[in-house]
Amino acid sequence: MTSLSREVGDLSGLPEQVVSGKRRARMRDVAELAGVGIKTVSRVVNGERDVSPATSEKVLAAIERLGYRPDVYAGNLRRSEGRTRTLGLLVSSVANPFASLVHRGVEEVANERGVAVFAASLDEDPAAEPRKIDAFLRRRVDGLILTTIRPDQSYLAPERDRGTPMVFVDRIPHGIDADAVVCDNAEGAAAATRHLVQHGHRRIAFLGDLETIETARARREGFLAELARAGIAAQDAPVITDLQSEEAAEDAVRRLFTRAHPPTAIFSAQNIVTNGTIRALRATGMSHQVALVGFDDISLGDLLDPPVTVVAQDPLRIGRLAAERLFARLDGDVAPASTTVVRTRLVVRGSGEIHAPVD
Repeated sequence: MTSLSREVGDLSGLPEQVVSGKRRARMRDVAELAGVGIKTVSRVVNGERDVSPATSEKVLAAIERLGYRPDVYAGNLRRSEGRTRTLGLLVSSVANPFASLVHRGVEEVANERGVAVFAASLDEDPAAEPRKIDAFLRRRVDGLILTTIRPDQSYLAPERDRGTPMVFVDRIPHGIDADAVVCDNAEGAAAATRHLVQHGHRRIAFLGDLETIETARARREGFLAELARAGIAAQDAPVITDLQSEEAAEDAVRRLFTRAHPPTAIFSAQNIVTNGTIRALRATGMSHQVALVGFDDISLGDLLDPPVTVVAQDPLRIGRLAAERLFARLDGDVAPASTTVVRTRLVVRGSGEIHAPVD
């Protein structure tokens, strides 16, 4: 076993690629920096007790200094070309139909290449974002397709610089230059609002998702911008955000109808929020009196009475485009990072065409 006299902060003697961050640190690099043997590093990583506190502390400091991630497969899965033929996919929630279709789109492309997809739900938890991405990286995935919620993704720059390609879906990354595939959220929201204005509505309520989510903010901004273009005062358009469930959305709509001047139309800016809105309209007998346009299509929305008018995204295409971009990077594409915007479309069915009552 080598001497323990080396200071953990001293990187001299380590391979230049490790020092520069161009190659992932290996267990032998940690051992070299900590001045211990590889078996000692293994014991610390695996939580074994037969290591002194001082040695364990030195190893853990070296792990942190190098950004070392243990390989959960100990290299057995890695192929001769240096790849594992796996991808990591982080979606908002597998329970959300939008995310499920993104997942399907990614898998369709990955299956064509014989690549497996590991998937996890973000559940809109900022603390979970780096933890779940780290779980993918510990499995040595070849690339990442990510839906994120934290305000800054710069913590991923070292991994990108080591050669791990990443593509962001639904939300543009911040603090890092990387590919993204998103939809035109603000313009889609503006189109929905414009449609309601064209049917005579001036008291239009906005119901939105968490304000910490970039897409939710973009849809609210598109809504307000279109109201301003139509000359509608903001006080005539109640904005309710941070609705995280059907129940919360249903309760919000019921409360809207207790106002002295309730809205004559609603723009529900997320599919789960739309479901709660429909429940409230049906329960209060207002389904044919209050116009509704939702953002994202909903299951069986065309079979309801009235059928639901929506701003439809194409999550399957978003997933496919993201996967195709990732594989292009894996195949050697070194073009500058780009953002692909997938357009939405207004699907007219009936609920959004209810005219405003004549005062």
